[in-house]
Amino acid sequence: MASLASNPVKRLFTSIRNKRKNRVERADSFQKVLYVLLTLLSLFMLIPIVFVFAQSLKPYQELFLVPPRPYVENPTFNNFRELFVLSSSSVVPVTRYLFNSIVSTVLTVIGVVIVSALCAYPLSKHEFPGRNVLFATILLTLMFAAETVGIPRYLVASNLGIMNNYLGHLLPHLAAPVSVFLMKGFVDTNVPKELLEAAKIDGAREFTIFFRIVIPLIMPAVATVAILTFQAAWGDTETSRLFMQDESMKTFPFFLSTITTGAVNNVARQGAAAAATLILFLPNLLFFLFYQRKVIATMAHSGIK
Repeated sequence: MASLASNPVKRLFTSIRNKRKNRVERADSFQKVLYVLLTLLSLFMLIPIVFVFAQSLKPYQELFLVPPRPYVENPTFNNFRELFVLSSSSVVPVTRYLFNSIVSTVLTVIGVVIVSALCAYPLSKHEFPGRNVLFATILLTLMFAAETVGIPRYLVASNLGIMNNYLGHLLPHLAAPVSVFLMKGFVDTNVPKELLEAAKIDGAREFTIFFRIVIPLIMPAVATVAILTFQAAWGDTETSRLFMQDESMKTFPFFLSTITTGAVNNVARQGAAAAATLILFLPNLLFFLFYQRKVIATMAHSGIK
């Protein structure tokens, strides 16, 4: 007992275990059955994630088994070695593609969050002529598929002179109507006008109110927008294909899409492709796990089911 009392880590785990035990004991039979069903469902939903990890560690003789197995019998890191050997023989190494993806994704996430919040705040809390028309126009853009605006986007990027630089990866993503919609709904319900008026009476300026009051109150929406933007920017190949003629400015997803292109058969380079898929998938998984609580809070407050 003395060792338990002197060890805060053991005490914490004991407290958590006791709370879970009491919660299970208090649950009725329906809740227990529900716990079992949800546990089984969660294990079933983990299969694709396990498959991605296993696929990257499979030797070639296991990659093409029929039916495919979600586990690996003889794990190996040869697929990762093949990926880096494959890129070392090319003009641009794989690390350059990864660097471009990291830089462009970070800039895009920051830019979309700031621009969407700056758009959502006045639409929600400021009265100005044409506000409803402007918001309706933003919602109207949700009806257009990305392919319908491909040519105008290319012409704009070409005329702005942002080809073959990081602005070419950033600017096409800044117009994010879904992000504006989510943030406006969250500002409507979680930022009271009385608080803003009190700050103005105290002499706070608009940018002070925005960065010191509004942004902290809408952090769950900021996290949700950051996740959605991260997933879109990290896996994007369109900007590399349309706006980047310089190979050294293209991103890792574009490199992944070209690994098996031009191969003699469907077997060549599949191990490297599996390793590259895991590298592309891991940041999405970690980013979502880090901000999942914020996403749930956003959906609950905005009424999205």
